[in-house]
Amino acid sequence: MMKYNGYDRLSRNYTLLTDEYEYTMASSYLDNNKEKEIAVFDVFFRKVPNNGGYAIMAGLDKVIPFIENIKFTNKEIEYFKRNNYSKDFINYLKNFKFTGDIYAIPDGTPVFPNEPILTVKAPIIEAQIIETAILSIINGAMEHATGARRIIEATPKGVDVMEFGSRRADGLEAAIDASIYGMMAGCIGTSNVLAADMLGTKALGTHAHSYVQSYDSEYEAFLNYALTHLENVTLLVDTIDTLNSGVPNAIRVFKYLKENKLPYKNLGIRIDSGDLAYLSKEARRMLDEAGFPEAKIVLSNGLTAETIESLVQQGAKFDALGVGDNISKPEGRMGCVFKEVAMIINGVKIPKIKISNDSIKTTNPDFKKLYRAYDKKTGYAIADIMTRRDEKVSMKDLKIKSPVDSFKQTVINDFELVELQKTIFKDGKLVYEEPTLDEKRKHCNKEMAKLYPEIKRLKMPHIYYVDGTEEYVNFKNDLIIHTKRLDNGD
Repeated sequence: MMKYNGYDRLSRNYTLLTDEYEYTMASSYLDNNKEKEIAVFDVFFRKVPNNGGYAIMAGLDKVIPFIENIKFTNKEIEYFKRNNYSKDFINYLKNFKFTGDIYAIPDGTPVFPNEPILTVKAPIIEAQIIETAILSIINGAMEHATGARRIIEATPKGVDVMEFGSRRADGLEAAIDASIYGMMAGCIGTSNVLAADMLGTKALGTHAHSYVQSYDSEYEAFLNYALTHLENVTLLVDTIDTLNSGVPNAIRVFKYLKENKLPYKNLGIRIDSGDLAYLSKEARRMLDEAGFPEAKIVLSNGLTAETIESLVQQGAKFDALGVGDNISKPEGRMGCVFKEVAMIINGVKIPKIKISNDSIKTTNPDFKKLYRAYDKKTGYAIADIMTRRDEKVSMKDLKIKSPVDSFKQTVINDFELVELQKTIFKDGKLVYEEPTLDEKRKHCNKEMAKLYPEIKRLKMPHIYYVDGTEEYVNFKNDLIIHTKRLDNGD
């Protein structure tokens, strides 16, 4: 199991973290001799948070140790004894071990609605027991990563984004997750010291308003802080009056350091309130006129992707951003679900489908493969394409159709196909070598660069195509008709 600089990624045994109905179903499966039947479940989401055009896959770094650590010790078994589960079921749990397969899209990959981002193929009891924890992990992880990437995409190239959201997170573990997934999605670092230590790096940060308030004067506070931290003299200038007090006092300190030939580095100011566009432009002018064009300006204060885009349009001057709320607790939710798509009974695969009057909620059935098609000329992603597991895909004149509306179809040529899901567990054994955080960040940057800009825009983004081959969509439509006939007794 991968550790983060000596830290376990999961802080406790989460075997019991599941909804009660998983165990009520599991005990019934055992009573009815279904425990050897193989089930296939897909994890997917139906809508991108904030009406965005993409989401970022995240959470495998926690799914992996969760699966590896599942076991029912005496402590867990006591729950089932207290609650009158059968002796046969308790004995089954005593010998429990995950023996199935898990396939998933790697962390850091942009993903889209209604495609399988993770697939579990396992004996049905095993598959049901892990459902809740997997959804909890992935939903939270993707919200942090997607929120962070929206910020990154709105930020001009060359401007650093720092994750500052620990105090806004929904609990201690969420604070760590926000830092790790924020950095995976493109942030250069975090203010969270524990997360930074887990990642073997130094946390980022300067001082708070309270530091200034604890002194008799702002200048005294700035000078004392600077003398203690010559390697990073970044001063928070909006405690009293940004332009009439904060920036002038910061400049006085910078001059003191320069005149006394002290070995300072990284001069800068941070603005955390007020009209950030106006204040940053005025601060930039004042710093330049005082002879400190190298002094950097950091902006913070509840920044959103939309705010950053607006700051850029208004000509705000900044070199770095500190973003908290909208990485640690972004608006919107992923809403990932875990739906059965096939059963394998006595070696025979039986596709399964959930049908809804709302066509978008009708699941995409069967044990599938998922590909991403890239235009060979431009390198941009064209579409994600679902196929049946053993289907041979044409590499020329490939007709793809919407699984929701088969009248929406197109033919693609001159493309490259890349299978998106990787094998994570095979027969219960971990076979996936998890990338480092830096490798995940590079992967995220690389794959985001392959999306058309229209898909990444904040307002009314272009809808990326998640389609199926003609064979797959025809199969789905036939299965819907067949299932409805069976339900009607035909």
